[in-house]
Amino acid sequence: MTEVTDPAPNPHATEEQVRAAFADPKLANVLYHDWEAGTYDEKWSISYDERCISYATDVFTAVAGEPAEPYGHAMELGSGTGFFLLNLMQGGIIKKGSVTDLSPGMVEVALRNARQLGLDVDGRVADAERIPYPDDTFDLVVGHAVLHHIPDVPAAFGEVLRVLKPGGRFVFAGEPTKIGDHYARRLGQLTWWLTTNVTKLPALRGWRRPQEELDESSRAAALEAVVDLHTFDPSRLERMALAAGAVDVRAVTEELAAALAGWPIRTFEAAVPQERLTLRWRLFAYHLWLRLSAVDKKLLAKVLPRELFYNVMITGTKPPAPVDL
Repeated sequence: MTEVTDPAPNPHATEEQVRAAFADPKLANVLYHDWEAGTYDEKWSISYDERCISYATDVFTAVAGEPAEPYGHAMELGSGTGFFLLNLMQGGIIKKGSVTDLSPGMVEVALRNARQLGLDVDGRVADAERIPYPDDTFDLVVGHAVLHHIPDVPAAFGEVLRVLKPGGRFVFAGEPTKIGDHYARRLGQLTWWLTTNVTKLPALRGWRRPQEELDESSRAAALEAVVDLHTFDPSRLERMALAAGAVDVRAVTEELAAALAGWPIRTFEAAVPQERLTLRWRLFAYHLWLRLSAVDKKLLAKVLPRELFYNVMITGTKPPAPVDL
């Protein structure tokens, strides 16, 4: 079932739309994610093969543990192109899926990806604060890098618990911590400035993207700053989920060394022509991230406060139904 009835999105936001979006976070989310939908997977090195299947399942189990059996029906909130849900389905965590996003463009791409992978997935354009599904629908709700885009996170937690079946679980991953977001943004800004200025040198001819593309990327970055509404302290995020009525709540953080290297790498890749990014470079970046992630998990996570890490993941469950005596 495909329930995407909204008009087709505009591929680019004008300067006037960007200015309007500064006063309307939900408009900003639609504009930015519609804008990014067609190239989002490439920008963030998203794939639907063993590399990302392993990443998605590892993230899920790091916070929620190994499920005894696959979840029957799961929804991804703010699905984007379907990265988290589709890879969890391929990894055997989930049988049937539903994608939801405020951006029609993202829902369209997620459903296309699901069809190409042969997965049982439906989709709806949806506001996280008013999820268009009945009570007690899903066994699992997941999301990746979505909570920080939602204006009213407590309301979204309430909606997630409403649509979960009693005893159902939620897992949200890829959310920025307060400290992690601070250093990631500074590294990204510095890398963008260095790359776009150094590539003006005659010796680096061919490494500079056309100015109109750089200007367009700058407008997209301006929208990105508008749609990123929150950063999270792990303990406060746990309290927020508990206040909404969740039980068995637990937050885990990841990526410190990996983030310190990853953000400059991703920013550099966005600032240069894609044809310059050879397979050798991409393999180097991926294996560096793997090695640094291992350092984070095996060493740094054991000795440093969780607040220092870039990503926070959180899980919890809906209380089970009361037993009639």
